[in-house]
Amino acid sequence: MTTTSTAAPTSTSLTAHQIWRRARGLLLALAVLVVAGIVMALVRSDARHGRLDPRSADPTGSRAVAELLDQRGVTTRVVTTLEEATTATGPDTTLLVATPDLLTDHQQSLLRGDMLSSGGRTVLVAAGAPSVGTLAPGVTTGSPAPVSALAPRCSLPAATRAGDADLGGERYTTDLPGSDACYPADGRATLLRVNGPAGSDTVLLGTPDILHNERLDKHGNASLALQLLGSRPHLVWYLPSLGDPSAATGSGSGDDPEERAGESGFLELIPSGWLWGTLQLALAAVLAAIWRARRLGPLVTEHLPVAIRASESTEGRARLYHRANARDRAATVLRTATRSRLAPLLGVPATAAHSPESLLPAVSARLADGDRDLHTLLFGPAPADDAALTLLADQLDALEREVRTS
Repeated sequence: MTTTSTAAPTSTSLTAHQIWRRARGLLLALAVLVVAGIVMALVRSDARHGRLDPRSADPTGSRAVAELLDQRGVTTRVVTTLEEATTATGPDTTLLVATPDLLTDHQQSLLRGDMLSSGGRTVLVAAGAPSVGTLAPGVTTGSPAPVSALAPRCSLPAATRAGDADLGGERYTTDLPGSDACYPADGRATLLRVNGPAGSDTVLLGTPDILHNERLDKHGNASLALQLLGSRPHLVWYLPSLGDPSAATGSGSGDDPEERAGESGFLELIPSGWLWGTLQLALAAVLAAIWRARRLGPLVTEHLPVAIRASESTEGRARLYHRANARDRAATVLRTATRSRLAPLLGVPATAAHSPESLLPAVSARLADGDRDLHTLLFGPAPADDAALTLLADQLDALEREVRTS
């Protein structure tokens, strides 16, 4: 005959209710993290963030101008490598280079060759001295000018139709024939168009402000942006990246894209995904801290199993002071306790018990012998050795007894 025995739960076994109470905080934190991750993923699924990015709805993004171009039948393609940019160009294409100064010398040479053979338009945004010499030969740059509403003062049809626009930044001059120097600031153009071979041309835009979402509805910014970028049916929007393989090809001294990126802010170079990841980790840390605080629970006063006599507590503290050679601390405790007990006997307020100006006259008035150095006794320095500490304790005890019996 076979018998089956079932072990009975012990007093230390956890019930299902206890297990649930202990685990519910962790489960709640995990649920919040999952929900937060899903919400962030949904919010970020269609959103892009980046300066001068045609997919970004941020104030300094360029999504608005891309949508306006789309309504006029101009397709916009975003590329992040030089190979993609040069492959997509042609006579019916406008190539916008967002930050030409980030390109290495090797990349600039390749891009210049494509500009000469494509037959399309190239728009260089905020091109400075590091890139103008290669990408726009014959053009020189001057010191940057502040961005403000400037008048065209040129015969370029796009500029005359747009009127005043927010220009500034890099300033350009050239002696090339057939060029249009527009929106001058202190005698130098902040928008310059120069002719190229096979019907191509190059537009140098001193600042990207007219392409930003927050400025597109001001002055003639929208009109000027649409005319400069919408002259061909296709627009290739090139956002140079530090991960472009062509940046490492043929790079030498002075060609490091990280050196060229030194003028940009550090946070602008960090991918937005890392920033969101850091935010999620911070949220997880906060939830974990809340969970652990809830798990530990409030402080609970625990009653001692036995009462400790005052004499034992005093002796224990005295041994600790003696072991640490803390005569100064022991003397301070003795004097403070004596002053606290003397004050009510002498009619001195408790707030003035440790003030020599209030306590010492009251003690002197109560005692018959006024020749003792009460200040040294009650407020003096620390004893030099154990014998002096013992003597101090005896003197304080004698003083207190005398005051009580007087």
